[in-house]
Amino acid sequence: MLLPNILLTGQLYDGYDEEYDCPILDEDRVVDELENQMSEGGVIVDYHGCDFFPERWFHIVFVLKTDNSVLYKRLETRGYNEKKLKDNIQCEIFQVLYEEALASYKEEIVHQLPSDKPEDLEDNINQILKWIEQWVKDHGS
Repeated sequence: MLLPNILLTGQLYDGYDEEYDCPILDEDRVVDELENQMSEGGVIVDYHGCDFFPERWFHIVFVLKTDNSVLYKRLETRGYNEKKLKDNIQCEIFQVLYEEALASYKEEIVHQLPSDKPEDLEDNINQILKWIEQWVKDHGS
């Protein structure tokens, strides 16, 4: 499940941030909207933050890590304004999202994966698929 798609189609935002040029997420509405799907299990959530998602929803959390020079070029290509670009780079330098994940979930379920080059995508998918296969074996579902 790609959270940004649900946000826009489900009207799960509360205004617009002109400075960052993006919708403002209504976190309570997002959690309410996803609760039934998440309780059924088997859901993958793709989003750039995690501190508002209930711990009970996840068996594993993957945080992508990107070299700052690679990230800068990606965000510049997307047309991010200077403030948004600098803030994202600073977040990566200080590993804000990784620290947020560690603070929100048990340390043993939080993993960092590299996301610098196209080959990393395939490697990450394979690693996640292996984890899913093992989890299914271990839990009989």
